[in-house]
Amino acid sequence: MSESNLDTDRLTWALLLARWVEFARSALALPKDATGKRMKDSVGDVINLQAVFFALEDIDDLGADERALGIDRAALLIEKHTGALESRWQNELPHQLRELINDAQERLKSRQAD
Repeated sequence: MSESNLDTDRLTWALLLARWVEFARSALALPKDATGKRMKDSVGDVINLQAVFFALEDIDDLGADERALGIDRAALLIEKHTGALESRWQNELPHQLRELINDAQERLKSRQAD
């Protein structure tokens, strides 16, 4: 297959989806202690924050009205999943989760400024 026939956006999405599915499956092997349970319970929030992060990369491809709606929706999703993670982990939020939240918030800010 030639490079011109590849749909890199679909390929990228398929690879990301495969990674997220594998991440969700790996949560089954987490310890059954409190930390393991919190991590299992956080899988959906992590996947959603990553999805928003990557969706914001392509937000400029949308028309002005759709772009504004997408940015508003992204802000709500980031707030929702950040709140869920912070509530679940209290003052023990793992560094990797804090980085994910910060990355999503920074990507949102950069798109709001455009």
